[in-house]
Amino acid sequence: MPSKRTNRARWAAIAWAALAGAVSGAVFLAASELVALVAAPGASPLLAVGSVVVDTVPRWAKEFAIALFGSNDKLFLLSTLAAGALVAAAAAGVLELWRRWTGVALFAVAGAAAVAAATTRAAAGGLAFLPPLAGFVVGSVVLGILVGLLRRWRGTVDAAPAAAVDRRRFLVLTSIAGLAAVAALAGARIASAGPSSIAAIRARLRLPSPGSRVAVPAGAELPVRGISPLFTPNADFYRVDTALSVPAVDPASWRLVVDGLVEKRVELTFDELLGMGLDEYAITLTCVSNEVGGDLVGTARWLGVPVRDVLALARPRRGADMVLSRSIDGFSAGTPLSALTDARRAAILAVGMNGEPLPLEHGFPVRMVVPGLYGYVSATKWLTRLKVTTFAGDQGYWTPRGYSAKAPIKLSSRIDTPRVDRSLAPGPTVIAGVAWAQGVGIHRVEVQIDGGAWQDAKLSTPVSADTWVQWSLPWDATAGGHTLSVRATDRDGRLQEQRRTPIAPDGSTGWQQTFVRVG
Repeated sequence: MPSKRTNRARWAAIAWAALAGAVSGAVFLAASELVALVAAPGASPLLAVGSVVVDTVPRWAKEFAIALFGSNDKLFLLSTLAAGALVAAAAAGVLELWRRWTGVALFAVAGAAAVAAATTRAAAGGLAFLPPLAGFVVGSVVLGILVGLLRRWRGTVDAAPAAAVDRRRFLVLTSIAGLAAVAALAGARIASAGPSSIAAIRARLRLPSPGSRVAVPAGAELPVRGISPLFTPNADFYRVDTALSVPAVDPASWRLVVDGLVEKRVELTFDELLGMGLDEYAITLTCVSNEVGGDLVGTARWLGVPVRDVLALARPRRGADMVLSRSIDGFSAGTPLSALTDARRAAILAVGMNGEPLPLEHGFPVRMVVPGLYGYVSATKWLTRLKVTTFAGDQGYWTPRGYSAKAPIKLSSRIDTPRVDRSLAPGPTVIAGVAWAQGVGIHRVEVQIDGGAWQDAKLSTPVSADTWVQWSLPWDATAGGHTLSVRATDRDGRLQEQRRTPIAPDGSTGWQQTFVRVG
């Protein structure tokens, strides 16, 4: 029967082997990131495998991640993948101690999976295989060295001087490898996330003056503290997309291809697109993942060219009813052709946002913006292709994942203030928020306090039927808890849907209710 000392020694060896494996895994990732930074941007194992996860994750998991983490869902995914990789690497260290080459074999499986993920991405280059391959080679070498030193340490445990030397070598090399991996990972992340050549190009870019600008009428913005601004600042504008790393697209090399069921294939450069003439548009965008009362909605001044003008160059054929727009990262959206060719709808290829070129994370240099449709069927970022086709022949990215092929934005309203997470002092205050009914416009917003009579709120002057309006209602708040509800009616007389429905398959519905505490 093994003694307690023997058991303690065995468990100590397993712990040191797990540490050696985790450090080797960190080296694997660090080497991959460094090679990707130099030779194949975007081909790091974490990003490649993460993209596969995004493409294959079930709908409920995607909805849960966005609801829980919002715009930080990508950070959560990458952090989870990194933690999982280190746990698997720790297991590889234990296996390598138990039997030589078994840990390396596990690294090889991980490397092969990463190579497959990197080389099958939409934007994969010819050297996409190199980062994960380099990571496997370097990580395996480090694993072999560290576990070899651990074996020697264990083999000389009864010879104190020799054991002390082997232990010191193991600890020193493990520490050096671990610190080097952390430094390399941090440096690679900073270098890839910091000011890049594309960011510098964007900063220098000067867009032509628009032929027309948005006219903001008097009374378009209510002077209420805590209400959403009429135009959402770029830094605060929501971001929901499938790109784990922001694509870097140089306007000088950007091309837009228009093909499919067209009389003429068209290819435009960025300068040619700008030469078609820019106009300014005020449009509210909404994500289908926006829950009742959620913040995945925003309004901006967009600078762009009507999509119908671009499609007219290609002359869509009879029978076509959909345009499949594609991003450089592989995302696609299926938009009704009628929505893009209707002269009454401001469907545009946007190049500017709130007075500056599109931010990198919002689709620089060119994206689609289509009022009245949820983003997953219309708002393709980093746009590279418009394929004129049919709903019977093609599907956008999210349609086979359980979402409707056509998704008009639902009539909605939201309470911005007072907030459920902040207590309110008794006395005169204001209940306020925003409401939107794109293509139609808001006619009325009503507020209910503690189940009482519905009261008409004051509306701001609308900029257009494609933008949200602000609303407000004075309230003499009394001490205690209160339930506030809001509903809207559009200009066609349609009342906002009261029944609560989930975001899938085509957007949530329901009147928002919020609880506030006064006093």
